[in-house]
Amino acid sequence: MCRQIILKHKRDESLKRFHPWIFSGAVAKYTDKPDEGDVVDILTADNEFIARGHYQTGSIICRVLTFENEKIDTDFWRKRISNAYKLREKAGLVNNKYTTAYRLVHGEGDMLPGLIIDIYGKTAVIQAHSTGMFYQRQTVCEILIEIFGNKLDAVYDKSSATIPFNTDSNIKDGYIFGSNDENENIILENGNKFIVNPEIGQKTGFFIDQRENRKILEQYTCKTNVLNTFCYTGGFSVSAFRGGANLVHSVDSSQKAIDFAYKNIELNFGKNINHQAFVDDTFSFMRNAENNFYDVIILDPPAFAKHNSALKNAMQAYKRLNAAALAKIKSSGILFTFSCSQAVDRTNFRNAVFSAAAISRRNVRILHQLTQPADHPVNIYHPEGEYLKGLVLYVE
Repeated sequence: MCRQIILKHKRDESLKRFHPWIFSGAVAKYTDKPDEGDVVDILTADNEFIARGHYQTGSIICRVLTFENEKIDTDFWRKRISNAYKLREKAGLVNNKYTTAYRLVHGEGDMLPGLIIDIYGKTAVIQAHSTGMFYQRQTVCEILIEIFGNKLDAVYDKSSATIPFNTDSNIKDGYIFGSNDENENIILENGNKFIVNPEIGQKTGFFIDQRENRKILEQYTCKTNVLNTFCYTGGFSVSAFRGGANLVHSVDSSQKAIDFAYKNIELNFGKNINHQAFVDDTFSFMRNAENNFYDVIILDPPAFAKHNSALKNAMQAYKRLNAAALAKIKSSGILFTFSCSQAVDRTNFRNAVFSAAAISRRNVRILHQLTQPADHPVNIYHPEGEYLKGLVLYVE
């Protein structure tokens, strides 16, 4: 029998709307205090079952796995992961000869809160963001082997930096099935090649969520000078050259990222291509950049606000960043600008870009409103899952 959390009176309204988070302030009492990562039952103030999920300490006290009175066992995990696989099949990502990297499980978007699984060719990378999911990683691995069969050579666990408490001081990332001596995979994205190293790369090794937006960029880069800021391993830089760019400048504060950007450009186009990469702060680089030199600028910064408490400062940062780009870009230029901050909603982001446009006193039109792709689905009951916002702007 699961340990139980009883909610305060009228604090079950969000659960009745199937929102998968329970905050600590909603808890009236525990029948028996659970341990971190335990599966717990959530009861209303009238002692009626309403949900079951993983307990954790902190402001979010429970991440809901199900609103049904069902067992959380191997069959449960198998069904949820199989359903996620079917969604990716529907989206045309499974067995796609032009794209071999995609997100198989996207937390709340796949009703598996706290779990991320990314597929890089024949390697799966698991990342647990909750202790409960971390405890299930071996079961998850076995289910992946069942589903993929000989199409899966390795499963890498990269959870040490993302689980929310020190479960064990000896936790280390590593392969829990198979191995890869070089720890690098060459994946395809819309026909472009990229080196992915889950051991040293950010997140699980690559920013899969910009796949469709990189494809859109190709439409706008023919015979252009392109600036790709916060370039990481050069995803947008490769797409810019694929679209026919004359020149691409890539900027990132990490030498490691810049080294990978050079490798990815060479992997796709050889060494004799007009690409330069700079280890620099983007704000500093923009201040010193030549006016009216770039036809296309990409702004894809890390999250400026990971929590609501940082929202005000984040809005100022987005405004400053976009104002700097609008001051530098050529007339008739194209600006791709993004926010991946979950705390910054679509309206807030658009207002920040609007303020930057007003400061620039230039005519600006929205060509595209961008978001995350189908393998990063948003649970309709959990709008917070829509974290990636983007605009493509035409700047006169």
